[in-house]
Amino acid sequence: MIIFRYDKTFEGLLCCVFEAYNQKKCPDMLLDKEETTPLFYDEICVIETDTEKSERVWNGLKKRISTTALHCVACCWLADSYPKSDEVIFRYIYKCFKSKESIETNFGDPDVLELSKIYHQISYENLRVKQFARFQKTKDDIYFAAIEPLHNVISLSVEHFKDRFASQKWIVYDTKRNYGYYYDMKEVVRITFDDNNMLTHNGIQESIMADDEKMFQNLWKTYFKAIAIKERKNPRKQVQDMPRRFWKYLIEKN
Repeated sequence: MIIFRYDKTFEGLLCCVFEAYNQKKCPDMLLDKEETTPLFYDEICVIETDTEKSERVWNGLKKRISTTALHCVACCWLADSYPKSDEVIFRYIYKCFKSKESIETNFGDPDVLELSKIYHQISYENLRVKQFARFQKTKDDIYFAAIEPLHNVISLSVEHFKDRFASQKWIVYDTKRNYGYYYDMKEVVRITFDDNNMLTHNGIQESIMADDEKMFQNLWKTYFKAIAIKERKNPRKQVQDMPRRFWKYLIEKN
């Protein structure tokens, strides 16, 4: 068994592909530099991230697959809750260079099929972020949305929120990964909070809410209750369309 250790960055993964060809050895396992080594193995190679090498691999990949497939590969890297997704991406890229023809539509290949499944998960989770992010107004007139997606996808939703809420300041924050994006009506910047005491399990503390935020939340609950038709309630369909893990962000469900 051959093991490659790398820094778990996308550039580092591309360097793994470079070294696999350069050293003429394909790893059976990819590990972080701190991960526990299996009991039995033949060789461990530590792969250092090199921008020049990663760019060479990426530019070479551009010549072998379509722009859509490139986008798919990049998005699949965000599947941090999918087990061994980096190994699937590695094998896919490795096969792209090994094959004389494009493999992107060869779904008979297990890695091509697996990558498409990962991309489907990422796309669906991105859609859910757009659907279920709920903004709460702060005293600073910033609309804050806390969310905890299954995968690391909030970067994919930024352009949607920028277009949809172009006339107001907002923050979309991933509480699981402790980072987010702030829009000041001009540009979007990535941010991180050193102190998360301002956050609760489903949003922000009442002490930093705008004076009328609770009033609007209560109005929404009243409206939601008024339009609901008791006889048409379908809990199974509701859970199917609106996963329970997002309920804590929905005012009408609290």
